[in-house]
Amino acid sequence: MGPDVLRYTAFAAEPDGGNPAGVVLDAAALSDAEMLAIAERVGYAETVFVTGASDDRVLVRYFSPAAEVPFCGHATVALAVVLAERDGTGPRVFATAAGDVALETTLDEHGAVQVAMTSVEPEVREFDPARLFAVLGLTPDDVADGYPVLESYAGNWNPVVVLEDRELFHQFRFDPVVLADLKREREWTGTVTVLHPTGPGEYEARNLFPVGRITEDPATGSAAASTGAYLRAVGRAQAGDRVVIRQGRHVGRPSILLVDVTERGGITVRGGATPIAG
Repeated sequence: MGPDVLRYTAFAAEPDGGNPAGVVLDAAALSDAEMLAIAERVGYAETVFVTGASDDRVLVRYFSPAAEVPFCGHATVALAVVLAERDGTGPRVFATAAGDVALETTLDEHGAVQVAMTSVEPEVREFDPARLFAVLGLTPDDVADGYPVLESYAGNWNPVVVLEDRELFHQFRFDPVVLADLKREREWTGTVTVLHPTGPGEYEARNLFPVGRITEDPATGSAAASTGAYLRAVGRAQAGDRVVIRQGRHVGRPSILLVDVTERGGITVRGGATPIAG
């Protein structure tokens, strides 16, 4: 008999929205193979495992159904909600393979736990997007003016592409197998982030994540932090700005992520999580 797996959905914009995550609170005795097998059985994009804790510092690891990943934002939010519900709200630090992630949990006016997750130190860099364009069926002319295609890091490396045309954003297609190969080659442990500006400080996102039966992520906390770092780097967001990211419509799980841009250092992503019935 294996450990209990809690199931929560994070960043939901409506009852059937958000990104599901598995949560295992006592994984100290589990091997890597056992954690991977549990993540595969759960079948969500990621499952988070607590491998140790001391005071308010929690050691965590994340597994997709295919491999361990350095960091997962929505599973982090799910775990933060579980711990706040069990032990009370307040500050905690999650020690991840990507570095320390600071969490602050509070209760909203309805008594629900809300999480402010501040990422590790971000980084943004240039790369040649020609092969990515080919896989997504895009051209350089499809990219919105003032939004260079870059790689951004806030726990995972994500390429960020911003498309001007609304219909192209909603309708482009890709081969998941080919994209998965490119992700492995480029060591993009996170999603491929494709954005469309919908208003001042607002974006719709498609986060491509071909793993197992999954092709697109409904809500991606790590990519939201990477997006905040990217927008800060290219001058599309300033310190003190709040960026609203809507995601998940293409996979039937509407989600909303609130990104607070800081002057420097980690980007803060806000949201909550609720148990999955059944």
